[in-house]
Order: sequence, then structure tokens, then C-alpha cells
Amino acid sequence: MNYELFKEVVAEKFKEFMPEEYKDYKVDVHSITKVNQTMDGINLIPTGDERLSASPTMYINNMYEHYKECNDLQEVLQSAAKTMTKAFAEAPEIGPKVDFDQARENIVMVLVNTEQNKEMLENIPSRSFQDLSVIYRWVVDTNSEGISSTIVNNALAEKLGMNEEDLYKAAVENTVVLFPPTVKSMNDVIRDMFVKDGMPGEIADMMIGEVPEENMMYVISNDRGVNGAVSMLYEDNLHKLAEKLESDLYVLPSSVHEVIAVSANMGDPNDLAQMVNEINMDQVSLDERLSNQVYHYDKDLRKLTLATDTPNKRLDGIVAEPKLIYDSKEQSR
Repeated sequence: MNYELFKEVVAEKFKEFMPEEYKDYKVDVHSITKVNQTMDGINLIPTGDERLSASPTMYINNMYEHYKECNDLQEVLQSAAKTMTKAFAEAPEIGPKVDFDQARENIVMVLVNTEQNKEMLENIPSRSFQDLSVIYRWVVDTNSEGISSTIVNNALAEKLGMNEEDLYKAAVENTVVLFPPTVKSMNDVIRDMFVKDGMPGEIADMMIGEVPEENMMYVISNDRGVNGAVSMLYEDNLHKLAEKLESDLYVLPSSVHEVIAVSANMGDPNDLAQMVNEINMDQVSLDERLSNQVYHYDKDLRKLTLATDTPNKRLDGIVAEPKLIYDSKEQSR
């Protein structure tokens, strides 16, 4: 069946595969604007329940991909229902019992592409940086299995009693504490991967070899490797690296999770931008793409700006109208 028919069937049949305790829940199917894309979500909402418990979301788009692989609707619905049941059991309460003062201490910032997320940005506090936007997430929980967080939209910001400037000030302080920025040479990153897979350190060193610092690529992220591209906004890290290399830097957006910094002596920014675009289209999933542009860090001015005058291309490969290049002055909304 095609996707639209599949979505109708899921909306009609999903509750039949949930445990008895969820039979009176209301099925809610709606579009959800996520980073770089819009998806169809399905939630089960308790009727007459004022606890405002978190309602887990299953994405029908992902369920359809599963269906195309197995061609078994019952298997898809059983699997999705099992996942949602588990998510309900682990979901935190986000209603009246939440300590919003404590929540303020867990507001962090991440970067998204402005052009690709125009619809989402209409409903959330944000500020512009070059072709990107800083948005805010409330980190609900962090553990060895992962990070639970939610985007701060206008409604949540109002409940927190915080405007965009408040969110930015809190996030600047919180992000560096909760997700400390890291700067590692590509050799060190690869070596850590080899050693983690069980390779002795001496052999890993032999496999990698030596690369002169001025020709090295450096990965800028955070200690969790999640939404770490925003670490490039902590200018001290860029300045220390530029001083070490004794040159300006070009910063290449690898994904929302990390960026790559190289000496500005390593190549032409337009060539580097072309490489970033090709890698984005071929190797990076749409929801993790950050930008097709390259940024220039001037170590004397200590400023990060766009490095190229090439037309801005959408992350899904559709050419968008060129944008004016402007400096790194922050603009909020």
C-alpha cells in the first residue's frame, strides 16, 4: 500500500495492538516539524487525565520504512506498539510536578540550518548566526543510554518565564557545563575508535602514522558527541587552535553533531564548500545535515564568518535563493 493509505490504516488499527490499559486513550496523528524535515507522528493521549504525562511519539514515516522492508503490517504494528508501551513506562511527567526553576539549569543550545527549518523557527525562540540559527533544548535526562531532551517552543518558554535573551544567557552557561566542548585531531579520533574496538595502542599508532599539525583536520564537538556543532560558537576553542596552527581557520560543518576545522592554508574555501556539499548529499542523513557552507575564523579579529560567496543550497539538494553574507553579529527573535 502507498504511504497515505498506510497512515490511515495505522491511525485506525494502532490501538488494537496496545495493552488493555490504553484502550480508552485517544489516537492523535499530526505533522511534526523536526530539524530539517517534517514527519507524521502518532501519539496516544489519556482522556480526562490531568497529570500531563509525557506522551511518546512514534513516527509513521519510520513505520512505513519498516513495512516496505518486511511487507507485514501486523509485524510493524506489533513492533511499534511494543516500543510505545516501553516508552510510556519510562516517560517522565512534564506537568505541574516539574520544577521549572531546575529546568532553567538544563537549557542548552544547538545549531540548525535556518533555510531548511523556516517553518519550525516560526514557533520557537531562536537567534541567527550566519546561515544558521541557535535554538534551545530542555535536557530532561542524561544517562549512559542517551540524552532525553525537548525543543523549547514558544509555549514552553512562556511556562518557564523566559524570553529568548534569558534562554540564550542560560544556554551559554549550561551548554559548556552539561556538554563540555572538545577539540581533537582526526588522528586522535581515529585512534580512539581503533582502541575502543580492541586494537592495542601501539598498533593503532602504527596504523595511523604521523601528519604535520598544519595539515591536520580537527574535530570540534562535545564530550557526548551529540549536537556538538554548537561548540564552534565557543570562540576560545577556535582561537587556541588557530594560535597553535599559526593561521586562520576554515570550519567545515560535518553534521549537527560536529564540525571540522583546518588551517586556512590548506585549500580554497569554494573547493572545500563543494566537498562539504557532496559529502552532505551522499553520506549524511537529512536530519543531521547542518550546512553546505564553509566558515572562516579570523584569529586576529577573533570573528567567525561565512568564507564563501557561493549560492546557499538547501540541505535536501534543492537550490535556494542566494543570501547576503553578513558578519557574526547575533540577531534574536
